[in-house]
Amino acid sequence: MKIIVDAMGGDHAPQATVRGALDAHRSLGVEILLVGRSADILKEVENCGETTLPAGVEIRNATEVVEISDDAAFAFKEKKNSSLTVGLTLLRDGLGDAFVSAGSTGALLSGATLVTKRIRGIRRAAMAPQIPCLGGHVLLCDCGANAECTPEYLIQFAYLGSFYARNVMKLENPRVGLLNIGAEKEKGDAMRREVYAALTQADAEGRIRFIGNVEASAAMQGGADVVVSDGFSGNVMLKSVEGAGKFLSSSLKELFLSRTRTKLAALLIQKEFAAFRDLLDPNSVGGTPFLGISKPVIKAHGGSDARGIRNAIRQAQEFAASGFIADVEQNIEYMRLSDPAGNPAEKA
Repeated sequence: MKIIVDAMGGDHAPQATVRGALDAHRSLGVEILLVGRSADILKEVENCGETTLPAGVEIRNATEVVEISDDAAFAFKEKKNSSLTVGLTLLRDGLGDAFVSAGSTGALLSGATLVTKRIRGIRRAAMAPQIPCLGGHVLLCDCGANAECTPEYLIQFAYLGSFYARNVMKLENPRVGLLNIGAEKEKGDAMRREVYAALTQADAEGRIRFIGNVEASAAMQGGADVVVSDGFSGNVMLKSVEGAGKFLSSSLKELFLSRTRTKLAALLIQKEFAAFRDLLDPNSVGGTPFLGISKPVIKAHGGSDARGIRNAIRQAQEFAASGFIADVEQNIEYMRLSDPAGNPAEKA
């Protein structure tokens, strides 16, 4: 399997991207195609102690870089020789099995949609990060790609999230909940009530395991495996979780280091506290998949270190080997909202 890596994307590129990619090559056995400025990439390869490129690692030169300050909607078009644009084109042309980038989220989403294309019948691609919860992680779909949604978008997000949780996260019968302001079926606006009814029907037909509305607090308690949301609400939830995690971690550190006896207590639970911090660290998961794109695309965190890039490549490897895209393609007819007369909506 070959993973294409945007070597120039992210806050710590190309150092972190090259180091993470080489680590993934060694530990995961995947082939790597690094895309970016060849001279910069080779310099980092040498800094990693390699005198030549290892077998199974290639470089494709791309002279431009999409910067965070660039217009996300047009950057990949205006910079046709950027590492992001070239990488997505290689993916589209079948020269790799998945693409990983820690670069601009907006440019990557636009490029993946217009270069690599969506799966036929999928209205919008969704970003689906795994966020920590009691007992593990919950998949949030969508977390910001689509601020405004239609009922059909949310229905498709539910299927996409369910298929990803089953195929990639290896959950046998994932519980899908609709993010809402209350658990009762009459809660929320008209759109969510319509989505609730459609997903209830899908559950009755055995196509999805829909558990109803879930509040954010219940999701964080492990009340669902997949949480379906419009991008606006999902992003608020994601940023709230990130902020709360940083607050708790900092507060606990300050508490334990405040006096001698608590410092002794900190030594006793050092391993457990490290595991807690790792649960909150986005580098431990790897990245966010773009669900609904015709080829696997993973958005690594912009601040990813080498470990984060390595884990994003692992995630891309699992995604590409999972059969997720074939599962979506085979079930697309059930993922379109019917009109009141029972006729399916026209294909996208």
